[in-house]
Amino acid sequence: MAVLNVLSTHATDEEYIGKTAEGPFEAEPAIKVAYEEFRERINEMERTIEKNNANRNLRNRSGAGLVPYKLLKPSSAPSPTGEGVPNSISI
Repeated sequence: MAVLNVLSTHATDEEYIGKTAEGPFEAEPAIKVAYEEFRERINEMERTIEKNNANRNLRNRSGAGLVPYKLLKPSSAPSPTGEGVPNSISI
């Protein structure tokens, strides 16, 4: 269980997709604009996930076993739940 916890927990300093741009990319205006568009699309996806989780009319969103969808939600708090999409993976 300890190994599973260590390998599946995101680090406390984890960087998630669409949150920060790398230094060299910040210097090029065309790349910076494209990255901002990408970041906005990521944020839009997160808002859609939150909206769908709040909609009780959607299938499997009501009842005793209410579990919100968080697997591919772009951002996350550090936890072993598999939430968030990290910029990279290292094991």
